[in-house]
Amino acid sequence: MKGENLSSRFVICSFIFLLIGVGVVQCEHHHHGPKKLFVFGDSYADTGNDRNPDAGSWKKPYGITFPGSPSGRFSDGRVFTDFLAKSLRLKSPIPYIWRNAKNSDLKYGMNFAHGGTGVFDTEAPYPNMTTQIDIFQQLLHQSIFTPQDLQHSLAYVSLVGNDYSFYLANGGTVQDIQTFIPQVVNQLIVNLERIYKMGVKKIAVTGLQPLGCLPQTTYPTLFKECDNASNTATQFHNLLLQQAISKLNNQTATGSTSSPFVTIDLYNAFSSIIQPPMVEQKNSVFKNPLVPCCTGINSTYNCGSVDTNGNKMYTMCEDPNSYFFWDAAHPTQAGWEAVTRSLKSTIQRQLRY
Repeated sequence: MKGENLSSRFVICSFIFLLIGVGVVQCEHHHHGPKKLFVFGDSYADTGNDRNPDAGSWKKPYGITFPGSPSGRFSDGRVFTDFLAKSLRLKSPIPYIWRNAKNSDLKYGMNFAHGGTGVFDTEAPYPNMTTQIDIFQQLLHQSIFTPQDLQHSLAYVSLVGNDYSFYLANGGTVQDIQTFIPQVVNQLIVNLERIYKMGVKKIAVTGLQPLGCLPQTTYPTLFKECDNASNTATQFHNLLLQQAISKLNNQTATGSTSSPFVTIDLYNAFSSIIQPPMVEQKNSVFKNPLVPCCTGINSTYNCGSVDTNGNKMYTMCEDPNSYFFWDAAHPTQAGWEAVTRSLKSTIQRQLRY
């Protein structure tokens, strides 16, 4: 709405007089959504920042549902970034690497997320979250985006466990990870504060999804049971994150009823879909929600793997829309759509100004 200060909230009250002569006052609170979306993080948010044609997200059958061929998204189609943008009535922001492409549109913000990354360096040879924010800051110095842009924008920060996967792959144990979790959360908070001090007034950060329920974890049980130890560690991360976010909101209170920092509760969003009693309902969209649609023929291969002769070394379900998980770690487009519906209240009430 042109000419209005979209960072403020206003109330329109209309008086409705009933036939009996009693005046009823109805007040409607109007929340204005952000005009731009800036995205940082990993594969749950990445919409195509990796140009490497050998990367899994650029191999068939990734992208088979949308846009019909691999697009750099770690799914058969759209990911949470796309659905979040749509919920905010925005187009999905352009990936950073395509910023100079012909017909590129910076109107809706920019996506800096890279699959496989974390707050610290991982085995993925891509910019970690700190470096992603460095790149964002460079664009601000170049006046690609203005302070006014930031005041009316949302930062979506995705952290879904790559730091922990890297920790475990390098000799760490689930039992010892309790000492590493505070380090990850502390660095994440440093990153969030930095984005806020740059001028972004609304920042949404993901809590961890139930890592013990990902196909890569449930594989030993033939995708039938979640791992309790992994989920306990996940909940500890989420507890520390929520406590830190509450502290940040208290420190940055401006008198507004809208908190600057918001946690996106992926844990409960995922759990409400993939764990009992949901999975026992006959009308559930996802009949076997722990089973991935696309998987390697054995533990050596992944979704999209081919041998030296180009033969497929993976199997794929007939209908991705009936599966919650696409591959060993990522939801299908239908899965993300279900997660977004579960988070509707958070998106509509807390991610607006």
